[in-house]
Amino acid sequence: MDELHGYYLEDLKVGLSASYAKTITEADVVLFAGITGDDNPVHLNADYAAGTQFGQRIVHGMFSAGLISAVLGTRLPGPGAIYVDQQLSFKAPVHIGDTVVATATVLEIDERRRRVKLETVCRVKDKIVAQGVATNMVDRRPSQ
Repeated sequence: MDELHGYYLEDLKVGLSASYAKTITEADVVLFAGITGDDNPVHLNADYAAGTQFGQRIVHGMFSAGLISAVLGTRLPGPGAIYVDQQLSFKAPVHIGDTVVATATVLEIDERRRRVKLETVCRVKDKIVAQGVATNMVDRRPSQ
């Protein structure tokens, strides 16, 4: 892996893993709502959120998905890989001030199709908040 290109297909092994961590701020939630247009009051209005099953504001689920994208795009497989598919289940809420750790782990490598399946998990401390499987298309190492 170099700074302009992540792992090549030939460099990947089942079990290889990488993570990205982010502590979620008020500004992150407000900016995410502005960028996506998702201004659901459960994310932005404390009075409204207090009356929901969560009892307080929660961070957009897709914010955690974005952290998975950060792992895949910057660490594993990294720059040069194309994010093709993602199945994802949200398991628990994330709150402002939580530190979310997104981890991707190589599950399968399809050399012929240049596809890599990765388990994707987001945790806050020891609690899984989102979990799924992603597929990336990964470059072969250029011929010398």
